[in-house]
Amino acid sequence: MGTRTADDYLKRILTARVYDVAIESPLEPARQLSRRLSNHILLKREDQQPVFSFKLRGAYNKMAHLPPEQLAKGVICASAGNHAQGVALAARKLGCRALIVMPVTTPRVKIDAVQALGGEVVLHGDSYSDAAQHALLLQAEQGLSFVHPFDDPDVIAGQGTVGMEILRQHQGPIDAVFVAIGGGGLISGVAAYIKSVRPEVKVIGVQTADSCAMLKSMEAGQRVMLSDVGLFSDGTAVKQVGEETFRLVSELVDEFVVVDTDAVCAAIKDVFQDTRSILEPAGALGVAAIKQYVDTHRLKGKTLVTITCGANMNFDRLRFVAERAEFGERREALFAVTIPEERGSFKRFCEVIGGAGPRQVTEFNYRISDARTAHVFVGLSINRRDEADRIARSFVRHGFATVNLTDDELAKEHVRHMVGGRSELSRDERVFRFTFPERPGALLRFLSCMHPGWNISLFHYRNQGADYGRILVGLQVPAQDEDALTQFLDSLGYPHVEETLNPVYRLFLN
Repeated sequence: MGTRTADDYLKRILTARVYDVAIESPLEPARQLSRRLSNHILLKREDQQPVFSFKLRGAYNKMAHLPPEQLAKGVICASAGNHAQGVALAARKLGCRALIVMPVTTPRVKIDAVQALGGEVVLHGDSYSDAAQHALLLQAEQGLSFVHPFDDPDVIAGQGTVGMEILRQHQGPIDAVFVAIGGGGLISGVAAYIKSVRPEVKVIGVQTADSCAMLKSMEAGQRVMLSDVGLFSDGTAVKQVGEETFRLVSELVDEFVVVDTDAVCAAIKDVFQDTRSILEPAGALGVAAIKQYVDTHRLKGKTLVTITCGANMNFDRLRFVAERAEFGERREALFAVTIPEERGSFKRFCEVIGGAGPRQVTEFNYRISDARTAHVFVGLSINRRDEADRIARSFVRHGFATVNLTDDELAKEHVRHMVGGRSELSRDERVFRFTFPERPGALLRFLSCMHPGWNISLFHYRNQGADYGRILVGLQVPAQDEDALTQFLDSLGYPHVEETLNPVYRLFLN
């Protein structure tokens, strides 16, 4: 990028028209995260914009610079998310028509948000690419102006005002600014401004491992088209970056960090703990990258900034985020453990877990399936990822064959929910649901109370972070032990419900 072009972008950013619709978002310290990482972490809160994303900056700046006669005809864009809302809001402010082409797979909540802002929605195709092609056809037919989500100088300049605000709001030392990359519009604008004004500040791009079109393009020396992209971080799920954004990023961005889904989920939790706000995955990429960068480079006392660029989170993703955050924080390890299928071995295994120190059991799944051996799926709390291997070795030393599943995607995503099924060995099985106060050691205390004379044929427990834990237990109790079973249940003192006659149990487990 030559000096003339740098000056041009600096002027474009300084004269960008964004504040008719955008706020100057705050630059806030993430105090808890800063203490944990021993660095000064600042969050540029673009998630607080009127459409909960930075996208309205570039959209409005582009539209505000259109000649009046073009603006009067209206604008069109293709988007499944934040850009669509930015264009719709900008059009409402400027008093022009906005036609938004969205894939038919777009969640209803996003369609409703665009329509609430006055945008006309056309649903077409299964992907953004399908929608974009259709939008270009409609543009030609109706004489509309196309508002690109990232590959346009005015859009880039509008996003660059985020970088301008960061340097104005924090005039002290800044070691690095971390920016999520989809098509590259945000990082291009931010880098253009920062490198023109304070070139010593590092600009670091962040992508997910399954949506890294910019990094792949940088490695190839030219723009590449990904065959498919991961959709968890849908705000950065772009198959091909822009021509202009690729050129700017090639010359202005210092480094790249690639993060995985678990790290992003943990970052969403980190921001929630500091701000009580819930970011969308793309909005948390920079936080995940800072944590990884600090750990890799063993940084202390540095000032690191990231842009929390969006908060349009689908509510139904929160369960997945909460589940996977534990892995991203390196606080849970998963194991498949084989134990002898004999009375007492289950309790002996639980004693081995208890002997490992004050470690909380996070998950316990088991179903009788073999007359000789039992396979148990177990989760344990940890503080560091390397503890998982140490725990696995401990199990082996005590005679329990063990496979460490902590990094196994199949186990984390699917198998943990599928342990069970019918068993011909589950004769005389009685099934009970128990509720007990959830506190460290509670599960092991529960297990130690189980009657040693009855075989446990089914066990399911998952720590959900609630005040009360819930367990499903199958006990093989001979008919003549009915009175003893009643006495045992009463002695436990835990609320319980028998589910032996439940049709769900009888259909899938009995």
